Amino acid sequence: MTESSGKKQLLHLVFGGELESLEDVQFRDLKDLDIVGIYPDYASALTAWKAKAQSTVDNAHMRYFIVHMHRLLDPENKSAQ
Repeated sequence: MTESSGKKQLLHLVFGGELESLEDVQFRDLKDLDIVGIYPDYASALTAWKAKAQSTVDNAHMRYFIVHMHRLLDPENKSAQ
């Protein structure tokens, strides 16, 4: 189902995993990536990202990221945030 709020969906993916080193974004094991979810806007994704990042603060090698999926789906639309 789609949301009927009239607001355009700007999909964002939140995911993370343990890095091999602190100097590079190279994951230790791709099978262990944590796919947090896909969110309809940046604000929702940021809330989820903050919660996951905070829950893993004791592990310096854990990193979570927000991917702007809407930019990948519509690369011609440069104005979408």
